[in-house]
Amino acid sequence: MKLQQAVFKISNLESQISNQKPMAEERVRYSDADLQEFKKLIQEKINKAEKDLALINESFINDQNNGTDDTSPTFKAFEEGAETLSKEQNAILAGRQEKFIRDLKHALIRIENKTYGICRVTGKLIPKERLMAVPHATLSIEAKNMQR
Repeated sequence: MKLQQAVFKISNLESQISNQKPMAEERVRYSDADLQEFKKLIQEKINKAEKDLALINESFINDQNNGTDDTSPTFKAFEEGAETLSKEQNAILAGRQEKFIRDLKHALIRIENKTYGICRVTGKLIPKERLMAVPHATLSIEAKNMQR
């Protein structure tokens, strides 16, 4: 009998808990004003990144020397190796910069869709401080740590 009463009390408590509304509903997304603030920040970063990419590409193009150094009998293999390494480094930098710009543009799309700032793993809001530092972030720190 006591066992039945205990089970009855537990089931009543469970139903009361399930019927209660959460005390403080967690925000589902950032406000339109916040999204506009992020959009402005991202646009500024895209403009700067595109200028940096143009500089990298320009230096890559200007590395092509049309002089007579390569026809000189005193042409040095070390200089050629250094030029090749420099071009490879510029190509790597350009690739990273292009990826950064692409990620920022994807963030703008998420702003338009009003899904910006929502962690793609946990579904929770990414803290504003993190988004100000890394505006193209799609993972919260919690989700990032779960990847390790």
